[in-house]
Amino acid sequence: MSGFWQLGSAAVSDRRTPDDTVVRPPALRPGDTVMLVSPSGPTRPERVARGIELITGWGLRPVPAPNAYARQGYLAGGDALRAADLNAAFADPQVRGVICTRGGYGAQRVVDAIDMAAVHRDPKVVAGFSDITALQFALWRGARLATVHGPGAVWLDERTPPRSAESLRAALTTTRPVTVVADPFEETHPVRVPGRATGPLLGGNLCLVVASLGTPDMPDLTGAVLLLEDVQEPPYKIDRMLTQLRRAGVLDGLAGVAVGQFTDCADGWDVGVVDVLADRLGDLGVPVLGGLPIGHGVGQLTVPVGTDATLDATAGTLTVCPAVR
Repeated sequence: MSGFWQLGSAAVSDRRTPDDTVVRPPALRPGDTVMLVSPSGPTRPERVARGIELITGWGLRPVPAPNAYARQGYLAGGDALRAADLNAAFADPQVRGVICTRGGYGAQRVVDAIDMAAVHRDPKVVAGFSDITALQFALWRGARLATVHGPGAVWLDERTPPRSAESLRAALTTTRPVTVVADPFEETHPVRVPGRATGPLLGGNLCLVVASLGTPDMPDLTGAVLLLEDVQEPPYKIDRMLTQLRRAGVLDGLAGVAVGQFTDCADGWDVGVVDVLADRLGDLGVPVLGGLPIGHGVGQLTVPVGTDATLDATAGTLTVCPAVR
């Protein structure tokens, strides 16, 4: 599909959720220990080696959790092991940050076992994406913890080049706002409804947002800017998921929608992912901005989630307050 989808103009939306209850953990500093955990799918030491090298180069001390390389089929070890690693990281005063190795599947199986009292006592910055959306939702629900949506420690230079590394480093170690500019080379760039919206940035992986419906972790999206991205989902499944969100009523009070990368989302039909996103998001009456390099694609950038954001779909920018203090 070609062309530029613009399904009318949305009025400026400034519905806000008060940000004073958001918990921002301290920014990471040189010498801080960062625990590498695997709450979802399995990985191997050689796949994490490059991530460890990068994190060490930032002056941090990455330490794989005891069960970071465990494996039980499509899970990184049994539920008890994965939950134990998360809780050990949250409880250890020497650990100042938690970086997930990868997504995959499995985080939803352990989020109910998280020791939220430990998270409250000693908030730490948590980074990850994809299946880690489930963990981020749980931490938002249980502790109002702002987290970081960005690459995990399983690092591929061809997908996440130096700009991606710097984006993650800055989000973890500095208190500067993060601004992401819509990229005209991103497939979802044509999806746009002009306007400006402010509100907390919530969301992440579309599959996990939908999988959270009906659970205690599904956030109230009233007044929020919803972030959506996904990978290897054909257009009809994206249609199905967005339609479910619409029918469930959770999109009714949105302030805006930030559309990230929908990577390898194609099949043999002549309806593409851009058509579906425009159709299902374009008539919500709020600003929508596509083309954001956030997600599973090449050049993935990092954004805080849970903090106030300004989505300027007319200018093509998403600016987010830092997740750390």
